Amino acid sequence: MKTSKKKKVIMFIIIVLIVLIGLGIFLYMYFKGNKKVDAPAIQATILNSIGDYGITLSDMDTELYKKEYETLKKNLESDKIDYEEYAKSISKLFVIDLYTIDNKINKYDVGGYEVVYPKIVDNYKLNVEDTLYKYVEDNSQGKRDQILPEVSSIEVKSIKSNKYTIKSEDTTYEGYKVNLSWKYKKNMGYDDEGEIIIIKVDNKLYIVEKN
Repeated sequence: MKTSKKKKVIMFIIIVLIVLIGLGIFLYMYFKGNKKVDAPAIQATILNSIGDYGITLSDMDTELYKKEYETLKKNLESDKIDYEEYAKSISKLFVIDLYTIDNKINKYDVGGYEVVYPKIVDNYKLNVEDTLYKYVEDNSQGKRDQILPEVSSIEVKSIKSNKYTIKSEDTTYEGYKVNLSWKYKKNMGYDDEGEIIIIKVDNKLYIVEKN
């Protein structure tokens, strides 16, 4: 009799434990599933793109960027592309997008990469994330109060034909060397001039270096 009662007590305890564990799992999954997760309040929406060039316009871009984008679009969609003007435009767009950091969602929202040579884009992004954008605070919820730069004007100082060798490919490309200067809405000590190196690959222009 004592053995039978002992077995019943053990079975009862096991059942209670199973119920409690099951209840605990249920409550955990319930509250986890119903936990409110804030969706990003700030997201870029693509408004336009230029054919097969991979260059886009979004609702986050500034008026200065939009103006140069339209100039480039008109040139690239014309019957005869003016490659010198093409080079000027992508140089401007690159600088505007890279150094206008105020409209970036976070440090990983790197500007300028659309006109960078595809084979070096990953390295380019990593470099920007670790340097220029290193201390950019997240703004996915639209609550950032960090003051960041915005390019307000830009000018091509000079442009000339150039040859550039990519050692890893053992190939020399024709292209351009473009010198620019630019200004910001508020001077915060960021670069305000630079030299852009561009190569021509399959009738498309790409930036490979900024000095």
